[in-house]
Amino acid sequence: MNTDFWIPIKLSLEVASISVIIVFIIGLFTARLMARSQFFGKTVIETLLTLPLVLPPTVVGFLLIIIFGINSPMGAFIEQLFNQSVMFTWWAAVIASTVVAFPLMYQSAKTGFNSIDQGIEEAAKVDGAGEWKVFLFVTLPLSIKSIITGVVLSFARALGEFGATLMFAGNIPGRTQTAPTAIYIAIESGNLEMAWLWVLVMIGISFILLLAVSLLK
Repeated sequence: MNTDFWIPIKLSLEVASISVIIVFIIGLFTARLMARSQFFGKTVIETLLTLPLVLPPTVVGFLLIIIFGINSPMGAFIEQLFNQSVMFTWWAAVIASTVVAFPLMYQSAKTGFNSIDQGIEEAAKVDGAGEWKVFLFVTLPLSIKSIITGVVLSFARALGEFGATLMFAGNIPGRTQTAPTAIYIAIESGNLEMAWLWVLVMIGISFILLLAVSLLK
C-alpha cells in the first residue's frame, strides 16, 4: 500500500478525534444541564439536540451550507476573521462530523446522569462539596460507563460520516477527502480493489470500536 492509500484513513481519524473532543465537552455539560433542569420547552430543545441523529446527511450538509456559507452572517464573519470561507476546508469536515456525532454523546451522557441517585449528590453537597466538586468526583465517576460508551459511539459516527461531509467539506484529496468519500470516488471510478481495501480497514476499525463498547457493558 502506498502513502496515498493511508491519507484518507489518517484524515478520517484526525477529523473524528477532534470532533469527539468537541462533542465530549459540549455533550457532557449540555447533558448535565438537561438532566438536572426542568423548564418550559425542554422537550422541544431536547428534540432539536438529537435531530441530526435522524435527519438525512444531505439535509445536515444543506443546513451547514446555509449557516456557514459566504452569504450567511456566520459565514461572512468567519471569512472576514480568517480571510477564507470555512467551506471546503478541513474544519468543515470537523464541523459536519461534530454535528452528526453530538446526539450520541448527549444521549449516552444524559442516560448516565439520570441513572444516578440524586440523594448521593445531595449527600456530597451536605458534606461541603461544591457544585463542581460533586460533578467531578461524584457524578462523573458514577456515570463513567455511559460516558465512555458515548465517546466511542460518537467517534465511530464521526469516522463514518459521508453525506454532510461531501456536501459541506467537499472531496479534495489530501485536504478534505476522508475514507468514506474516498471509497465513494473509488467505486465511481471503477477502482474496486482500492475501494475494498479502504472498506476492510474501516470495517476493522468499526469492529474494534463496537467490541470495546460491548466489553464495557
